[in-house]
Amino acid sequence: MTGRREGGAVAVLTEETLTDAERAAVESVPDGLFIGGRWRPATATMPVVDPASGRQLRTVADATPEEGMAALDAAAAAQSAWARTPARERSDILMRAHRLLLDDADRLALIATLEMGKPLAEARGEVTYAAEFFRWFAEEAVRLDGGYMPAPGGGSRFLVTKQPVGPSLLITPWNFPMAMGARKIGPALAAGCTCVVKPAEQTPLCTLALAEILDRAGVPSGVVNVVTTSDPGGLMTPLILDPRSRKLSFTGSTAVGKVLLEQCARTVMRTSMELGGNAPFLVFEDADLDAAVEGALAAKMRNIGQACTAANRFFVHRDVATDFAERLTARMAQLPLGPGTEPGVVVGPLIDADAVAKVTELVADARARGARVLLGGETVDGPGNFYPATVLTDVSDDALICHTEVFGPVACLTTFDTEDEALDRANDTPYGLVGYVYTESLRRGLRVCEALDTGMVGLNQGVVSNPAAPFGGVKESGLGREGGLVGIDEFLEIKYIGVPL
Repeated sequence: MTGRREGGAVAVLTEETLTDAERAAVESVPDGLFIGGRWRPATATMPVVDPASGRQLRTVADATPEEGMAALDAAAAAQSAWARTPARERSDILMRAHRLLLDDADRLALIATLEMGKPLAEARGEVTYAAEFFRWFAEEAVRLDGGYMPAPGGGSRFLVTKQPVGPSLLITPWNFPMAMGARKIGPALAAGCTCVVKPAEQTPLCTLALAEILDRAGVPSGVVNVVTTSDPGGLMTPLILDPRSRKLSFTGSTAVGKVLLEQCARTVMRTSMELGGNAPFLVFEDADLDAAVEGALAAKMRNIGQACTAANRFFVHRDVATDFAERLTARMAQLPLGPGTEPGVVVGPLIDADAVAKVTELVADARARGARVLLGGETVDGPGNFYPATVLTDVSDDALICHTEVFGPVACLTTFDTEDEALDRANDTPYGLVGYVYTESLRRGLRVCEALDTGMVGLNQGVVSNPAAPFGGVKESGLGREGGLVGIDEFLEIKYIGVPL
């Protein structure tokens, strides 16, 4: 593919077919359902589309509810044996998967770019990120502990042990398909749980490639099962309501998460929910503005702004607001936009036409309420789902864009005068995933970080995601944590055993 432009306009693609390398990458991925340790064809297929051009990359299996149930049958049948598998063996399998991912990073990155749109450099970073989840949880698998204590009243002893919760349903999003698959599969396998993985319908290839790698790493039959479908509700609802399913881990929108929680309540199923965000980005008058601008670019433009951790609302102290806006606009104007496979591209396509329409509507509403456009703000001609890097200033707090995940490359700037005002406005949202704070004062930094109603905060840094850190939010941004020392606990039950003397 050819034709990158600088500063906000995408060139028309001149090639309608895949290159040899692209074709080899997408055709290397199995296109069936991975159930019970083998690849099997489905009764129907669905297309996988390149968001940079609208062309069909290939077709993959489109599972029916019956085929989804077959995957749960396989996971339930394999659960007992997998739970009894020594932790060291589970750890070794995950370490092999870690190495296989890194060895195959170029192919996997190209697959991710083609089906999701992110630039190749970011896709390679995602593969490395995914591999690190397997390594982290390989190390955690052999460190599951318990407890022993005398009863306070005497006469008995308390033994505490941890056991796998059981067959787990893992629903992954389209924006980080490789990494989110590893972030859920890694702790499930480390804890001794089998799983059924349902990837987003827009990006099935990454998860199918991940299943093939896990198979090569030695995961026993039935321990990991992957079902791709264009009807997620129809396929997953029977699995959620089946009493053999004991855990649901979901990453996606808050609206869908609430529906899933209602379904899980019927069988009192354990849940982990990583839902929507509306991240505030606070820049105080004493901030290092160069660092703040670089942090803003990382927090806003990672994955083309299509991340739950993306900075959504920029609150900048009035004394530095003009300077910050000018610097951020200048930097964002330099970001090349085009197909993610093109060298140097930073702003790839959004996932689909609906995403472009949503961003367009939000920007139009903000402008109607008085926002000024410093950069971008208009759709671009040509094929693909592109929207340019955009900077808005003087954005009203009542604009829809301040209350909705943008999921696009739009930075919304507004000013504040006092710390209390900034905190009140930052916390004025039902979401609470992550926040960002830039200040050179350690006292203020700690004070503001503790006062933000979020599960994570980046203090003078624009990226918080790390496999070794507990990822998750509060309020309507979710339940539970992924990664870190507590990530494996989401897949474990605590059992107390009383022993009389």
